Amino acid sequence: MEQFQELLRSKDSLGYVYSLAKESEKMLKATLAGNTDQMSDILKYAHNTESPIFAYNSESELSAVVNLVYLAARDKYRVEREDKAGKGFVDFIFYPEQKKEDALILELKIDSTPEEAVQQIIEKNYALRFQGKLGEKAKYTGRILAVGISYDRKTKEHSCKVSVL
Repeated sequence: MEQFQELLRSKDSLGYVYSLAKESEKMLKATLAGNTDQMSDILKYAHNTESPIFAYNSESELSAVVNLVYLAARDKYRVEREDKAGKGFVDFIFYPEQKKEDALILELKIDSTPEEAVQQIIEKNYALRFQGKLGEKAKYTGRILAVGISYDRKTKEHSCKVSVL
């Protein structure tokens, strides 16, 4: 499987799959670096090229696009959707394979702001998923990044915010 994944990332003759793998690697790197402009550009491009027009404005379609642009993250993370965390359910949570790597919590918002998404992550204490149970040592020692992603139906714009918790 690892050889197949490496093949997908190294052979531009694979066309679409190769391009998708490269773009998703860029998305993960941009997120970890807090480069929200690049994140927004990648999301907009993917949303415009991958989403059917009749489903374009739905939150479930935004979720599908996010799943697509973070495809490369599955090499380093266990990615869960709608996972129980803190006082609710988080849209996406990325559990790092390596204890010292950064963990990510993604919250999606339609017709809202990425700041409100990050605020929800904080208020609902989604980061508890990375701290272990009472009496346990923390499972992860890297940063915990709160990632807010929003989409405005009227302007068709994507916005992102990355905060360290």
